[in-house]
Amino acid sequence: MFGLGGQELLLILVIILLLFGAKKLPELAKGLGKGINEFKKAQNEPEENGKKGADEASKKEK
Repeated sequence: MFGLGGQELLLILVIILLLFGAKKLPELAKGLGKGINEFKKAQNEPEENGKKGADEASKKEK
């Protein structure tokens, strides 16, 4: 993963813990998770809209 080993990841996590504190980490993780979910939804929307549009067009042709 990005050429990082276990020690580097552990060091990064410790630095984040020192910067934000233990109480803020769950809030940050929750916000990050919501952001990732919104991004995935936004990526899938054009595909879903394209499928719906194709279905509606085929129904209008009949």
